[in-house]
Amino acid sequence: MSSYHAFRIHRNEQGHRAGVEALPLTPSEPGEVLIRVAYSSVNYKDALAGTGRAPIVRSFPRVGGIDAAGVVAESRDARFREGDRVLVTGWGLSVDHDGGYAEYLRAPADWVLPLPAGLDAESAMTLGTAGFTAALAVHRMQANGQCPALGPVLVTGASGGVGSIAVNLLHHLGYQVAALSGKPALADWLRELGADEVLARDALPGGDRPLERALWGGAIDNVGGEVLARITRTLRPWGSIAAVGLAGGSELHTTVMPFILRGVSLLGINSADAPRPLRGKLWDLLAGDWRPPALAQIRSERVGLDALPGVFERMLAGQTHGRVLVDLGA
Repeated sequence: MSSYHAFRIHRNEQGHRAGVEALPLTPSEPGEVLIRVAYSSVNYKDALAGTGRAPIVRSFPRVGGIDAAGVVAESRDARFREGDRVLVTGWGLSVDHDGGYAEYLRAPADWVLPLPAGLDAESAMTLGTAGFTAALAVHRMQANGQCPALGPVLVTGASGGVGSIAVNLLHHLGYQVAALSGKPALADWLRELGADEVLARDALPGGDRPLERALWGGAIDNVGGEVLARITRTLRPWGSIAAVGLAGGSELHTTVMPFILRGVSLLGINSADAPRPLRGKLWDLLAGDWRPPALAQIRSERVGLDALPGVFERMLAGQTHGRVLVDLGA
C-alpha cells in the first residue's frame, strides 16, 4: 500500500477544516513503530481538536485521534516485531504528532505498549484513554488510602466515557457508587453499570459554606468548576477526589478548610503523560482483575472515519454517552 486514509485537521488563514484524506505511506524512522490500526475511539479531547473548539492541536496539519490499537506492520525498535498486537494512548497523539484516526500510525516505540493478554483491539479501544484515565484515578485514590469502608464514591459526568467506566470499575471493585448526570434518560443505564444512586446535575447536595455535611467517601470528578468546589466541602474525612476533567469550568473557588480539617486530598489525573511503567501496570489490570464487566453496554456506538465530524458535534452538545468506537475497517 502506497497510501492510506486518515482524518486530518487543518487550520490556516481560511480557518479550520477537517476530513478524511489519502496520505502517502512513508517508511518508519529508527526508534519508531508502524502500526496498522484496527480501532480508535472518540474522547472529549478528540471532539475539541476535530472541531477546532479548543487549542488542542499545536501544529497543522495533523491527523486526529489520541487512541489507537492494532498490529505492528513494521518496527525499527528491538522491543517490537511485525505482527505484535499493540496499543497507544495519549502522549503527543493528535497534539504534536499524528494520531490514531488513520489506517496506519507511526509512533515512537516508547509510546507503544504490547496489548495485554485478555484484551483484543476492540476491547482496548472501548476502554481507550477514558478507561485508562478511570483506572489511573482509582489507582491514585487507592494509593492515597481510598477504600470502600470510607463510604460511597461520587462520579460526576457519569454518562460520559471516563464516568461510565469509572462507575462500572468502582462497582466491580466493591465500592458503593453515586452517579451524577445531567441526562435523566440514562439513569437506568447507569444503575445497570453499577450505580447505587443516580443524582440529577442540579441535585448535588451541599451549599457554599466552607464545610458542609460530609456525604461522600471519595469522588472522581469530570466536571470541575463549582461542582468540584462543592465536592470538596462535602467529602468525608480522609477521602480523595480525583480531578479528571473541566467540562463545567477550569476555575476552582474553595477554601483550605476541607483539606486541613477533614484531611481531604485533591489528586490531579494526567493520563496523557503518565509514565510508561505505570501505563503497563494499569493496562495489565484493565485486562485482568480490573476489567470493567459491562464494556459491551458502555460501548454505545461504532463508527468509521467519515462519521467523525457528526460524532464530535453531538459529543460537544451532550448528545452522546458511554464510549464511541472508531472502526478503521468500517
